[in-house]
Amino acid sequence: MTSLNTTWHRPALYAFLAIVLAHWAEHIAQAVQIWVLGWPLPQARGVLGLWFPWLVTSEVMHYGYAVIMLIGFVLLRRGFTGRSRTWWNIALGIQVWHHFEHLLLLLQAVTGNHLLGRPAVTSIAQLVFPRVELHLLYNTIVFVPMVVAMVLHMRPNRAEHDAMICSCAVKMPVRRETVAA
Repeated sequence: MTSLNTTWHRPALYAFLAIVLAHWAEHIAQAVQIWVLGWPLPQARGVLGLWFPWLVTSEVMHYGYAVIMLIGFVLLRRGFTGRSRTWWNIALGIQVWHHFEHLLLLLQAVTGNHLLGRPAVTSIAQLVFPRVELHLLYNTIVFVPMVVAMVLHMRPNRAEHDAMICSCAVKMPVRRETVAA
């Protein structure tokens, strides 16, 4: 596990980013289907959902993705330092809540007992926001601090660079000591 945050940190971050972007693209595709193409909500399933409709309605699949995200944030966290660690922690904290919401949805789907007697599985935030908009919001508020963390991680200041255990950052110039005259 140590090499994940040292030698393999950069490739692991890029693989994690690719997974997040693929998921993000599905939500964007669904939003385009609804608000640009005018498709009714039941037919707006993203890209994969057109071929595999059960993906959109599977709480197990959505929960599984939330768990993968949570695990990714936790496993890759040790490689971050300084400002990037702060932003990574923000994304992790939001993902913890997002995971909880998906756990709540999964438990309702499994037990058949819906939140506040609603006719369908409902998350806490869904009491305020419709589900499609809510998932766009969640993906945005997790993605933005994640990207900020990755950019700061790849371009650290001197102190952060010196504290890094991985080789993700661009090479810093050698510091030359000035001699007082």
